[in-house]
Amino acid sequence: MPRIAVARLWFEGNSFTPVLTGLDAFRAREWLAGADDLARAAGTATELGGLAAFLAARPGWDATLIRATSAQPGGPMTRAAFDAWMTEVEQGLAAGAPWDGVYLSLHGACVTEDEPAADLAIIRRVRAAIGATPLTASFDFHANMAEEIAALLDGASVYRSYPHVDMAETAGRALALLERRMSGQRLHGAIVKVPTVLHSFHMRSAEGPMAEVWAEAATLEDAIVLDAAPFGGFAWGDTPHAGPCGMAWATEPAAARDAAARIAAAIAARQPRFAVTLPTQDAALATALSAPPGLVALLDPADNPLSGGVADTPGLLRALVAAGPPVPTVFVFLHDPAAVALAREAGLGAVRRFSLCARTGPAFGPPVALEAVVERLTEGRFVNTGPMERGMAVDLGPSCVLRAGHLRIIVTTRKEAAVDPGFFDLHGVDLDATRLLANKAKNHFRAAFAGRCAAIVECDCPGPAALDLAALPFRHMPPAFLGRA
Repeated sequence: MPRIAVARLWFEGNSFTPVLTGLDAFRAREWLAGADDLARAAGTATELGGLAAFLAARPGWDATLIRATSAQPGGPMTRAAFDAWMTEVEQGLAAGAPWDGVYLSLHGACVTEDEPAADLAIIRRVRAAIGATPLTASFDFHANMAEEIAALLDGASVYRSYPHVDMAETAGRALALLERRMSGQRLHGAIVKVPTVLHSFHMRSAEGPMAEVWAEAATLEDAIVLDAAPFGGFAWGDTPHAGPCGMAWATEPAAARDAAARIAAAIAARQPRFAVTLPTQDAALATALSAPPGLVALLDPADNPLSGGVADTPGLLRALVAAGPPVPTVFVFLHDPAAVALAREAGLGAVRRFSLCARTGPAFGPPVALEAVVERLTEGRFVNTGPMERGMAVDLGPSCVLRAGHLRIIVTTRKEAAVDPGFFDLHGVDLDATRLLANKAKNHFRAAFAGRCAAIVECDCPGPAALDLAALPFRHMPPAFLGRA
């Protein structure tokens, strides 16, 4: 009976978010181990759901889930949180040895407060712990991949959709490579970097330059090249390995290198098309209000939680309050436990004066003062309906809906991106009766909502994932990547 060990750390670190991400954030979102937790993941559109499906098709296999955890993207992971996970994984690997194989579910853009290449550090330590035991991994498309990773692993795969709706399938591909290696077939990997950083606005898999790269990569796969795909990189992760790349795994080393190089060249050839300019929040609001009839999404990507935003910056909310939109408008969302506590203390129907935003500090603007009625209170729990992370339970902590005129504001105790219909159902938001949906979001929002929107308008606001990368205090990224050389 083949025995494999499984460990997961899925976290994207924004080096410029003012709040570190501690162990509590991981425990609150996903903190799983053992057979029962793995069984509960079956059927979900996640890496663990993909693992459960893989094992169901191989009843003779035995998998030990040592520790699986994730947190919403945010400020760098604390050293204490990283050490807690890493120590548990190393101890679990030692306790269960020998293994026939090991599978890691990683993000690829994890940074800690003192390690700008945390995923590489994980892979090095796991390789040291297991020796020559076959080792494969799955990665997020926005990973900042070090070329060394291809030499440390025996196989890997990456999300092939953006928005990321193929997490389970990616795990299946990485596990299929593990199965090949465990059967005795040696695989060769290659990662070829593109020496730049790119914004992810035009990286969607349905259209645009990255969709073309994905299509080209697919043509490279054959009986020799088993897996070939691009990475977009994560622009706000300050690491020496920043930026996009091509990755390939093949039965022959030259084939892997050639395929990875061709993918990297395809990205480089389209580099100018990844550039983006965005209007200010005021100009974007005017455009949104003049859009064709129907639901219009007004997005603030600079504070997108799935880019490491804090859900706390005031730019877009201030513009909405100043404009007093004359149509049904929902602002989603603010991460503010104190505001939720005040609303709960006041009770349904109460009118209170709130100081909203800038809870984490004034770096992105001062707070917004607003008198509002407490319209709804919830315990903050729902289950994703998908397509992203379908079936995954979400806990926002206690939450509330505040209303001022036509403007409703959702405020939560915990930070979880508003990219699933369940988020809006929980808060009593009827999107068919909503004209303007202002959301701290970017591309992942489109997975469930693009088909429901008459228009989607993005704006440039101050925030930890702001558009102007050259203005950020990078320390580890090669200066040439930002045109500073």
